[in-house]
Amino acid sequence: MGLELKNLYDDFRDGKTIKAIAKIIEQDVKKLNRDINIMEVCGGHTHTIMKYGLPQILPEQINFIHGPGCPVCIMPKNRIDHAYLLAMQPDTILVTLGDMIKVPGSYGSLQKARSKGADVRFVYSPIDTLKIAKENPEKRVIFFAIGFETTTPMTAVLLEQTIKQNIDNIYFHINHVTVPEVMEELLRDDECQVNAFLGPAHVSVITGSKIYEIFPKKYFRPVVVSGFEPVDVMNSISMIVKQFLEGRFEVEVQYKRAVTREGNIKAQELIERYFEKAPFSWRGLGEIKDSGWRLKDEFDRYNAEIIFKDILPNRKIDDHKLCICGDILKGKAKPYDCTIFGKACKPNSPVGSCMVSSEGACSAYYKYGNLLL
Repeated sequence: MGLELKNLYDDFRDGKTIKAIAKIIEQDVKKLNRDINIMEVCGGHTHTIMKYGLPQILPEQINFIHGPGCPVCIMPKNRIDHAYLLAMQPDTILVTLGDMIKVPGSYGSLQKARSKGADVRFVYSPIDTLKIAKENPEKRVIFFAIGFETTTPMTAVLLEQTIKQNIDNIYFHINHVTVPEVMEELLRDDECQVNAFLGPAHVSVITGSKIYEIFPKKYFRPVVVSGFEPVDVMNSISMIVKQFLEGRFEVEVQYKRAVTREGNIKAQELIERYFEKAPFSWRGLGEIKDSGWRLKDEFDRYNAEIIFKDILPNRKIDDHKLCICGDILKGKAKPYDCTIFGKACKPNSPVGSCMVSSEGACSAYYKYGNLLL
């Protein structure tokens, strides 16, 4: 079984295949005779593009714009402050996903809160919160939920099990966001240079490809839902180029081994059972209508933002004046355009969120950027 899996991944990372697809793209681009700016919405795609040096082997007419598809990168400082303040409360355990540990807020990071004695725990699955709560019945356990549509159903499952098992010491701080609304917000910007999108893979497994149908119909932007391996990404780019060559604007699924048009209906029903759409303030982008989720009113008993509202400030906090994460998330700048990239701002001493997260564009450029030199 292990050898079979290895061979499978080898096929999706095969250098000869990648170069052959690059040749096809080059031939099609010559016929097209125009530049194409492609936004890869997901940070996972950014890392694939950088790790495998795809810009080096693609024609110069193909330009990548790095989108806001990193849940940690887009977290505004005031909500990071919420996590910090909640963690510092007595008799409290704050539970969240691992990438949150180093994200700096105005009080400091959760790593700093731990150094001051806060009980902050990082889990791979939200459901692990149940075990923590049962083992610490005298403590308040707050799950700080982050992520796009990929992780939202897992938070819904945690809430469902909390209710079913009658666990009374778990609370939820919801920071889940959605992809289509931010994509549309970017296209409304007069300075937007995006001609086409690489649709995120894992999000689309849950939502289905149907959520992107507005973009070719209303905005005349092709969307190709792509897998994460380099052959996936190269095939998806080729599909985008062919759409332009043939004068088409469509949603296509390259990642057919996991994505359907309808998506995971049960997961969608779980989300709708416990959450409703709400505005969310994106770091660097501002508030975007209906781009987030909140707990429905009937679950206020579990809502940390209501239970602990007296200690949670509601304020806008500006980023460091030299940090350009906002422009990077909008696709208006590249990490190399930042004056503190790789200097004052590094993965072990991040100034901005794009360097903090392992999925962030700055992190990808810092780790793999020498491949472009």
